[in-house]
Amino acid sequence: MPAKISLVKLRLDAFSRLDLLGSVTPLEKLNRLSDYVGRQIYIKRDDVTPLAMGGNKLRKLEFLAAAALEEGADTLITAGAIQSNHVRQTAAVAAKLGMKCVALLENPIGTTQANYLTNGNRLLLDLFNVEVVMCEALHDPMAQLTDEAEKLEAQGFRPYIVPVGGSNALGALGYVQCALEIAEQSASNFVDFSAVVVASGSAGTHAGLAVALHHLMPATQLIGVTVSRTAEQQRPKVEAIARDVAKRLQFDEALPPIHLWDEYFGPRYGEPSEEGLAAIKLLAAKEAMLLDPVYTGKAMAGLLDGIERGRFPGTGPILFIHTGGAPALFAYHPQI
Repeated sequence: MPAKISLVKLRLDAFSRLDLLGSVTPLEKLNRLSDYVGRQIYIKRDDVTPLAMGGNKLRKLEFLAAAALEEGADTLITAGAIQSNHVRQTAAVAAKLGMKCVALLENPIGTTQANYLTNGNRLLLDLFNVEVVMCEALHDPMAQLTDEAEKLEAQGFRPYIVPVGGSNALGALGYVQCALEIAEQSASNFVDFSAVVVASGSAGTHAGLAVALHHLMPATQLIGVTVSRTAEQQRPKVEAIARDVAKRLQFDEALPPIHLWDEYFGPRYGEPSEEGLAAIKLLAAKEAMLLDPVYTGKAMAGLLDGIERGRFPGTGPILFIHTGGAPALFAYHPQI
């Protein structure tokens, strides 16, 4: 294990990266939840990353924003839903670095609820002085971002396109770093995880973890709980980014199997589910831990159901990756 960790660290060091995270995020045991479900559950606290109320995208933005600065960019441009955690964190990084931020936003659930349209992550965008461009739909986000970037260039700006979710191979390196932390923390705490559970959406977080955990902890199964697509639709997205990550890190071994559970994203992306809301309430009551209705609530619903149905390998501890998203709780009131 130490040799593998050193190799991954060495290869990650070849890529430019800003120090936005500051320190390793905690890995904690959820004692009351573990007692409640009858199995040891741990959590990786990427919800407490230090910028803009936390979340997983900061790891990706350490690499993406470094690339933007190297290219001489003065503007970060990205896209997502009105309540996008990724857009909120990109906006915060831009503000921190003194850059302009432009965000293409869509309303994926077609709601007219004032809280969704103005509160939560959307409120924070105004505080970070984001230039918002509303779109009827993000039907081809990269093409739409490219068009907007050309408009900005015509105005004299130097934009850098941050893909939706920060999910390309460069951004996914942030979750190679996270896997390194998990490997070191599990070893120092003498915890041998049977499985790791993560929400699988724009696929970068899942792909980075998949490549690195396969290399560092091959006996641990990584399970992605989809939040917007069927497993059949999601798998090629994860595999494409994972393949590029492995290439960048010069890993010769075959890609890891991509495990996806797709029974929990209904009724659709961005719309809360009964199971997800129940998971949010359970974690709040048992652990004072805040999940969100779009990603982590549904992923935790998958974890809890997976335990009940005996879907996990072995009987060892399970690690849940908390990717953040708590600001969206305020946007989804009174549904929660």
